[in-house]
Amino acid sequence: MKKTLLPLLLALCAATVTAFAADPAPQATSPTNPLGGKDAAAKPAPGQPRLIAWEELVPKDWDPMKEFKDMDLSKFEDGDPRANELLMKMQEASNNAPTNAAMNGVDIKLPGFIVPLEENKGEVTEFLLVPYFGACIHTPPPPANQIVHVRPRNGAKFRAMDTVWITGKLQTLRNDSMMGVSGYHVTADTVTKYTSGAK
Repeated sequence: MKKTLLPLLLALCAATVTAFAADPAPQATSPTNPLGGKDAAAKPAPGQPRLIAWEELVPKDWDPMKEFKDMDLSKFEDGDPRANELLMKMQEASNNAPTNAAMNGVDIKLPGFIVPLEENKGEVTEFLLVPYFGACIHTPPPPANQIVHVRPRNGAKFRAMDTVWITGKLQTLRNDSMMGVSGYHVTADTVTKYTSGAK
């Protein structure tokens, strides 16, 4: 049987699961920090949210590929039940990705891409915030610790894959939606258009 889409899908899923376990590069645009921006190490001004990087949502000791390190994706073909089983295990590992407990309750400011879940009168009233373009729509969803479920206090006039800043209190709260499993939740005080120079 021809090797076609399944190895590519497995490779893409593996890349998605591991993308954010790599060393962060918070000062520049990179695969693990596509929106660029500064590291969140600096203390925010009193009463201001803390600007964070996506990498801070991932526990430092998490190794998403621990049980998949010895796999050879080139050996799988379409219709191979072992490949389907592996794909399911990868998705399960991604959906159950652990959150960073230290981030629970932190007032944050975070940039990302919008994946709408609910809209009303041309405004997005519920969405997922993801760290790279196409996530959950054109590619497998990122790990749960790289998806934030957002409910804006006021409807936001944005479309799918628009880039925005959100501010609000971050909660380690899992939510399962048709577009992906999120490990975090924010009731957003603000949702504003992303600009690279925003602070």
